Amino acid sequence: MIAKTYFSGFDGAIETYNAISEASDGRIYYVLCSTKHDVAAQLYVYDPKTDATEFLADLSEAVGEKQLNYISQGKSHTEFYEADQKLYFATHVGFYEMIDGAQTMPVNAPEGYKLYPGGHFVYYDMKTKEVKSMAKDPNAEGILAMTMDVDRKQMYAITWPTGHLLHYDVEKDLLKDLGPVSGPGEAGKRGDDYRVLCRSLLVNPNNGLVYYSTSDGNIFEYDPSTGAAPRMLTEVNLRLDYFGKFDPRDAGSMGYNWRKIQWYGPENKAYGVHGNSGYLFTFDPENEKIEIVDRITSEPSKKSGMNDQFSYGYLGYKIKGDTIYYLTGAPIYKDGKRVAGVEKINMGAPKGLEHLHLVTFHIPTRTYKDLGAVFYEDGSFPTYVNSIAVGDDNDVYTVARFQHEGKTIDDLIKIKIK
Repeated sequence: MIAKTYFSGFDGAIETYNAISEASDGRIYYVLCSTKHDVAAQLYVYDPKTDATEFLADLSEAVGEKQLNYISQGKSHTEFYEADQKLYFATHVGFYEMIDGAQTMPVNAPEGYKLYPGGHFVYYDMKTKEVKSMAKDPNAEGILAMTMDVDRKQMYAITWPTGHLLHYDVEKDLLKDLGPVSGPGEAGKRGDDYRVLCRSLLVNPNNGLVYYSTSDGNIFEYDPSTGAAPRMLTEVNLRLDYFGKFDPRDAGSMGYNWRKIQWYGPENKAYGVHGNSGYLFTFDPENEKIEIVDRITSEPSKKSGMNDQFSYGYLGYKIKGDTIYYLTGAPIYKDGKRVAGVEKINMGAPKGLEHLHLVTFHIPTRTYKDLGAVFYEDGSFPTYVNSIAVGDDNDVYTVARFQHEGKTIDDLIKIKIK
């Protein structure tokens, strides 16, 4: 398949995680991110009817911080959730300080700037084209993962780096901090009390209960009606042999965490993927049960028997209708031999280059299809892909890395399914 590239106008953009979604107006909304302390993430929209992109907002400016010289709202790591013609999402830090060989929240602000003030719960009004901040993390951390119960107007998030669970009631304008979800999270000392944090929260729309995983393989349930501390499920966990063996204190993988999980209404259960192994599974929270469904990595990955090269696994996973769409990796072969990456990496990043494949899985018929590799017209291929949106015409969109006018950038691409 050939992917079409778009230049939105932000040549300093770096890879995007999760922050692209289709909306009811048929358009694709996405965030291009920044690692600079003085350059914020930028919000854009793509209109399939005009085949054009449009700039919508600078996220630091939108939340009133640009002129105050705070370290920028450099990223968004969340999908968009639509309710009443508003798109709800959250902001995250993109500028880091290297301490003891690890990316950390800055503790020394660049000259003339203030330390990062914390991620925001925000919405974009599709009618007025305004971005509004509703609440900010009280601990001045970034918002790493977020989901929304759109029916009950409740937002839930995990912060970075210490991993606090936040609950924001949109209509009551009430923010609760439920405390850390997994020890000191990614602020912990590696090899000691470090715990990589869950990147995907799940809401059961039937009852409003919220779920997240930990790198130890535990699953927790939060009941927003009581506001009590989350409880660990005792009859089910993610420590499955098929997923592999992990040391939860180690960096460089998601451990036993699920990578991405979404609710599937017709079966009253969720479908998730474990990032490192690529196994698709179902999670039935009411009966506390997990079942392995299939390995949904690319066909070349299945044949090689090897895990994907991205050390955390891929986030380009989405259920639309009855079909799962998954942007995943495939090994590259040279002279008949698989090109292997480094054996271990200490952060969420590729161990080596892979081709990009689009996999679909039709849930009712349990039909797996690898639709093949994705390339650009010049013969190069997309990399650093960790987001996905599916348009009304079933075209697939993501943010990927490519060359534009002699410079490497990350921006929108469109994959047309034949």
